[in-house]
Amino acid sequence: MVLIDEELCIGCGDCAADCPSKSICMTAGKAAYTAPCMECGHCVAVCPVQAVSISGYDMQDVEEYDPGTFCINPENMLHAIKFRRSIRNFKPDKIEEEKVRNILQAGRYTATAKNGQATTFVFVQDNMEEFRNLVWEILPKLIDIFKKSTPIYAKIFRHFYERRRENPCEDNLLYNTPAFLVIATDNHSMDGGLAAANMENMAVSEGLGVLFSGYMMRVISESPALRNWLEVGEKAIAGCMLIGYPAVTYRRTAPRLEGNIIRK
Repeated sequence: MVLIDEELCIGCGDCAADCPSKSICMTAGKAAYTAPCMECGHCVAVCPVQAVSISGYDMQDVEEYDPGTFCINPENMLHAIKFRRSIRNFKPDKIEEEKVRNILQAGRYTATAKNGQATTFVFVQDNMEEFRNLVWEILPKLIDIFKKSTPIYAKIFRHFYERRRENPCEDNLLYNTPAFLVIATDNHSMDGGLAAANMENMAVSEGLGVLFSGYMMRVISESPALRNWLEVGEKAIAGCMLIGYPAVTYRRTAPRLEGNIIRK
C-alpha cells in the first residue's frame, strides 16, 4: 500500500493530481491514500519532499532525478537506432556481470500493462552449452509436431537440423551466441515487446549485439522440455534474444525503403 508521511507532506497535491487510479485525495491540506491502487509509483516519483513510499518495495532503489544524466541527445538517439544491426556472428567472449545486470535492469524498469510487473527474464550464459545441446536434441520431435500445425516451420527446422548433422559447427538457430535471453509474460503483446526494446538498447550501449529470434520463440513455445528447463511455467514466450559481442564491424547504416507513413 501507499504510505504518506503527514509530517513531510506539504499539501501540494501533485501526487493526487497525477494518480492514474485516483487512489489519493487531499484531506485537510494533506495527501491521503484512500483506495487500493496498482502501485505504479507515480506518487513516489512526483512528490517534491519524499513524503510518499510504497510498502513491499525497496525504497533505497529509488533514484533522484538528475537532468545531467536523464537527457539523451535526439540526434545521437536517432543515429543509434539507424545504426542498429541484427547480429549473427558473435565472439565467444563472456558478457561481464555488470553488463548483464544493466540489461536485466532495463527490462525490470520497463512499463507493464496496469503495472502488472509479471514479466520473467531468463538469462542463459553459464549453462549455454547445456541449453544449446537440449535445443538440438529435441528439435526432431518438434519438427514432427510442426508437420501437422505449421508445415513451413517443419521444412525450415528440418533444413537447419540436417545442416547441423552434416556439420556440427553449423548453428542456424543460436548462431553460436555466448548468451541467450528469454522474455516470458502473461501479457506478451505489450509487456514483452517493450522490455525487449529497452533491453536491446541497453545491450547495444554496452557494446554488445543482439538478434531477435522468432524461430526460437516457436521452438520454446512448443517444447515442454525447454519451458521446464527455462522455468517459465505457462507464461507466453514474448521474446528471444541472442546476445554477445559482435564478431563483425559495420561501418555505416543500412539503406531503407521510404517509410509507409500516414499523417493526418
